[in-house]
Amino acid sequence: MSVWEDVIARRARALHLGSVRNQIFAFAALATLIPTFVTTVVSYQQSRESLTETIAAELRGATSESAREMGSWLDERLDALRVAASSYVVTENLSRIEGRDNEKALGRLRAYLNSLRERFPDQEALLVLDASGRIVMSSSGRTGSVRLSPEGLTGLRTGEALVGEAYWDGALGKATIVLAVPIREADGRFLAVFAAKLNLHAVTDMLPRLSPLDSGDVALTTDQGRLVIRSRVSSAELMRTKLPETMTSALFEKEGQTVVYKRADGQEVIGSLRRVQRLRWAAVAQIPLAQALGRVGRLRSATGLLLAALLAVVGLLAYVLGLLIARPLGRLTIAAAKVAAGDLLVELPGGGVGEVGYLTRVFNTLVARLRERESQAELERLSVTDALTGLYNRRHLMGTLATEVQRSRRLRRPFSVLLADVDHFKQYNDTHGHPAGDAALARIADILRKTTRGVDCVARYGGEEFLVMLLETTVGTAAIVAERIRARVAIEEFAGGRITISIGVAECPSHGDTPESLIESADAALYEAKDRGRDRVVAAAGHQEREKEKKRRRTKTARASEDT
Repeated sequence: MSVWEDVIARRARALHLGSVRNQIFAFAALATLIPTFVTTVVSYQQSRESLTETIAAELRGATSESAREMGSWLDERLDALRVAASSYVVTENLSRIEGRDNEKALGRLRAYLNSLRERFPDQEALLVLDASGRIVMSSSGRTGSVRLSPEGLTGLRTGEALVGEAYWDGALGKATIVLAVPIREADGRFLAVFAAKLNLHAVTDMLPRLSPLDSGDVALTTDQGRLVIRSRVSSAELMRTKLPETMTSALFEKEGQTVVYKRADGQEVIGSLRRVQRLRWAAVAQIPLAQALGRVGRLRSATGLLLAALLAVVGLLAYVLGLLIARPLGRLTIAAAKVAAGDLLVELPGGGVGEVGYLTRVFNTLVARLRERESQAELERLSVTDALTGLYNRRHLMGTLATEVQRSRRLRRPFSVLLADVDHFKQYNDTHGHPAGDAALARIADILRKTTRGVDCVARYGGEEFLVMLLETTVGTAAIVAERIRARVAIEEFAGGRITISIGVAECPSHGDTPESLIESADAALYEAKDRGRDRVVAAAGHQEREKEKKRRRTKTARASEDT
């Protein structure tokens, strides 16, 4: 025996490593400790970077969503104003004000303005102003200090709309803003101004659900850094508050990025900013820096616990391995490799005694159960999928939809559904045959799979109808996804020629808080898309609009029955 072998043997005896079991335990622990430690440290660094990026992504997402929501809010109000201003009631009665029917014309204008309340749920007053900016008529609300500057009137003569500055109306006790659009005659000549004084209550209610994390905050500021609204806060004092210039300059210079800065109260925060161009505002999302660092600290603690748990597991496995040294384990290893490769026809001889024999019998039982489970899984897959398209069938969809509705109620998070129908599919089937129709449905199903996320549920609702459930998605985002699907189908080449689809979009709980009512809303939107000429996307309307649509559809069906 060499000197080195003698030294190693004496060290092994001193550490009680004389038995093969203890030697295997010691060498397995040493061989595993170093790579496990290195892997854990690398994983921690990657997880920390990922967590930092996640926080930044949450802030950027909150500002982007806030800016998008504000843009949508403004576009909806301006569109409604344009529609109201284009009514013949306005132009006709404005032209009669100077004549003998002055009183009747003013009365009709007032009646018309008061009838628009439902179209402007957040309006405080609707007004018609003449070309010089003088108020001709207003609704029954309080107009307060609604005035248009000469520059604003000049802009309306040649432009499409005027967006005023937000201000606090002391008489109303609300934050308000004035929007205006031009009233033009048939030849395009500027006639007057149609204006609306709107409160920002809806915006105040919108910001809390867009706030990042539990303690995050979203605020809307002007381009000069003056606060307009914060999450859950709207007051005259707030609107007089101006953010520190160092803070606003850093945020505006690095728009869309995260910046660490001190707030006016001295607290360090990490925030991000995104401009709302049409309003000349900016959305600022921020969270306390201590909270962000606290998440990193919890990750460090969790990593330490994970490392300790891994070492404990490795030690236990090494100890068990030392107890099970036997050549029959080779056969089990080979058989296990075959099973891992997908060969479930492996079966070892059932002989043998002791632990190895028992392990062999357990292995055989496990493989038999895997075969049974594989067969059962295939049967379960067939029971919840559509045979033609491979998508989920209607029975599975309704169960999943009911579960998601309950989750949406519990967590107060919206989700949306898309109800798609192939346009003129019966004509396509009759012209090209059922095999071509089936191939077209399968191709459309494949497009739906590829244009949606893995977490979304895509199902064949029946016949040529498909339903897509988009998790944690608002109706606005869902409409964008639906438009992408519609455009993708429209450019696809089918054996029988071009095929288009119409899609109705609805959001839970805004358009229905049960699976049936939600699908009904999406179906009503789909019906409207069909009425508008097909090959389009239509989002569901509110409750009153849905009732009107139902009544219109019943009337149309009744008239069609009478004609036949």
